[in-house]
Amino acid sequence: MEFRIEKDSLGEVKVPCDKYWGAQTERSRNNFKFDGERMPLDIIHAFGIIKEAAAKANAALKPEKMTEEKLSYIVAAAKEVASGTLDEHFPLVIFQTGSGTQSNMNANEVIANRGNLLAGKRLLHPNDDVNMSQSSNDTFPTAMNVAAVLKVEKELKPAINEVIEALLVIEKKYANVIKCGRTHLQDAVPMTFGQEVSGWRASLEEDKKLILSAIDSLRPLALGGTAVGTGLNAPKGFGEKCAEIISETTGSKFTSAENKYHALSSKGEFVAAHGALKALAADLIKIANDIRWLASGPRLGLGEITIPANEPGSSIMPGKVNPTQCESVTMVCAQVFANDAAISFGASQGNFELNVYMPLIASAFLRSVSLLAHSLKNFTVHCLSGLTANEDKMKENVKNSLMLATALNPVIGYEKAAKTVQLAFKENLTLKEAAVKLGFLTEEEFDKSVDPSKMV
Repeated sequence: MEFRIEKDSLGEVKVPCDKYWGAQTERSRNNFKFDGERMPLDIIHAFGIIKEAAAKANAALKPEKMTEEKLSYIVAAAKEVASGTLDEHFPLVIFQTGSGTQSNMNANEVIANRGNLLAGKRLLHPNDDVNMSQSSNDTFPTAMNVAAVLKVEKELKPAINEVIEALLVIEKKYANVIKCGRTHLQDAVPMTFGQEVSGWRASLEEDKKLILSAIDSLRPLALGGTAVGTGLNAPKGFGEKCAEIISETTGSKFTSAENKYHALSSKGEFVAAHGALKALAADLIKIANDIRWLASGPRLGLGEITIPANEPGSSIMPGKVNPTQCESVTMVCAQVFANDAAISFGASQGNFELNVYMPLIASAFLRSVSLLAHSLKNFTVHCLSGLTANEDKMKENVKNSLMLATALNPVIGYEKAAKTVQLAFKENLTLKEAAVKLGFLTEEEFDKSVDPSKMV
């Protein structure tokens, strides 16, 4: 491998000739080595958006420093970063400095060197030009917010919508299919399968509302606060101008944070926003568990629904089909819960004017969004789209349910209805047989009083 010499304030550093990064990136690459822990590309792409916005804001507010020539090459290189074209030039890991300084410098160095290559001369300096009016302390939290909002809007929101639509299809299809309800894992009064599915669908609709509302708190950006929130070295109106440009570039609304001291030091908004993701995860565990229990058997469990046979379920038991998509969903949700703990701890580490766990918070949040989005897509395609109700089994279970006795309360009273249930259970009788045996009702009176179709 061939190397070139790059310089920073600490001296000279050998950098691979085929890479655009510079001395500070190379130092970080050598100082923090973790396999498979690369800084999320969503953050890198957000840096591209931010650097373009900062250059345009500087050109508008202090054109004597950000010339049209410099602007053109910074923007060109920054767009390449934002598009993912230069991903190979961002080697740094999550577990670096807690402010994300090295990742900010990675972006500055790549954009400067790429811009200089495009210009055919040494025109751009990573600090003086690409990082003009900025600090790692306000660019990294800005990248966090932009990446988080865009990832939720572009990946998670559509995935939730797809699940909701799939559930709505099932809900309508089985709107009139009566089944046994269950509470405390015990038989309860009848309901329709459509009603049961509607509960799942409504849960996800509410979760979507919570998530979209929560990410609104991430739209105010720290950019313009520079090192500690005072805005030192940034022109007046810089933060507002950057937020305006970022909004135009992304098509998503961002604003300049009113209090930059808060924006740099507090990450409570990420705790709240991830709390909404955790709420989604909690509901998904409930839905996935409901489905795999309803599909249990197929002969010796509940067996009220059938799920697609995606792969053989056992290496030793022929013909076995397992609820693998449900298991995958619940594992993903367990990881989301773990990410929530990491984010909560990280957000507590806002010592004085800067939170120093930002890479951890950002990576955990983005991973949760990615895991949930992919899991929902898999669940929709490989489980919900092929889920069918076993109507005969549902009908049989309703017929055998002792909780139909609830309909007897207005007719013979709670106490007599309870005695009917107890006798039926003890002697393995139907409710009708038990009620007649106890002399509470005739067969005709029972049939008139107990009609599952009128109980839903």
